[in-house]
Amino acid sequence: MKLGVFMVLFGDRKLEDALDYVASKGLKAVEIGTGGNPGKAHCNPAELLANDAKLKEFKHAVESRGLMISALSCHGNPLHPQKHLAQADHEDFVNTVKLAEKLGVEVVNTFSGCPGDHENAKYPNWPVAPWPNDFQEILAWQWENKVIPYWTEQAKFAADHHVKIGLELHGGFSVHTPATLLRLREAAGEAIGANLDPSHMWWQGIDPVQAIHILGRAGAIHHFHAKDTVIDPINVNRYGLTDMQPYTNMLDRAWQFRSVGYGHDVKTWADIISALRLVGYDYAVSIEHEDGLMSIEEGFSKAVSNLQQVLIEESLGDMWWV
Repeated sequence: MKLGVFMVLFGDRKLEDALDYVASKGLKAVEIGTGGNPGKAHCNPAELLANDAKLKEFKHAVESRGLMISALSCHGNPLHPQKHLAQADHEDFVNTVKLAEKLGVEVVNTFSGCPGDHENAKYPNWPVAPWPNDFQEILAWQWENKVIPYWTEQAKFAADHHVKIGLELHGGFSVHTPATLLRLREAAGEAIGANLDPSHMWWQGIDPVQAIHILGRAGAIHHFHAKDTVIDPINVNRYGLTDMQPYTNMLDRAWQFRSVGYGHDVKTWADIISALRLVGYDYAVSIEHEDGLMSIEEGFSKAVSNLQQVLIEESLGDMWWV
């Protein structure tokens, strides 16, 4: 496995300066934002696709520092019911896939998106209860008319460009659990897989190790984010896991994101890394920092330190003792 980082952390730095800093920490991989919510601070796909010289400069900047690009990421909502918003995210996705092919990057990360509840809706609708039955009808309409048709087409597009799609299992979107990911993968094809982030499993009440087993046995983990979550034992009883308070209300929220090791101990993260190796995942472990109690540099550095203790980097080899 290669320890990496989602470079949106350092969007206020020039690409070369950010890469120097990451390399100085001993990392081997970078995940780079190419649109949508991550933005394009370090990489504008349309510009690089139109200029071979800039494309070569970009690739050299990464590789000359001993780094590899684990994924290009354009997390957005291409199923947004407001067509102009959906189109913008769709175009970012298309350009990102094309750029990934040119750069030889295996994975494009994004969200599945979430449609509205009918053709003329204005906002996404995320059903999370089977009753009243209206919610079941909404869910069926979304998957049959929006989710499956769109991603079936995009999975073929990505496969044609030799790229895999890593959908982040994130609340608020149609694909947010191992089951919903596997449902879409079965319908749309094996180009669809997970960009698995344990932090989103914990706040949904899912054990990340079990999620790794469920998805890994199906060969459906394409990329992995390293981010932690802490659940407040008192606040969760007041607000529940679907707490709608802003992330800035850290003292009162039921849960919050933390740097690796500050929500769950290093042994838990060792179990996660071991589960990844067990199911055959030996790709990037990409640090994502969204800890409201730590600066970017401190939260990132502590995540690096904690993960370096448990990361399995060397090839497996033979079991000499059997």
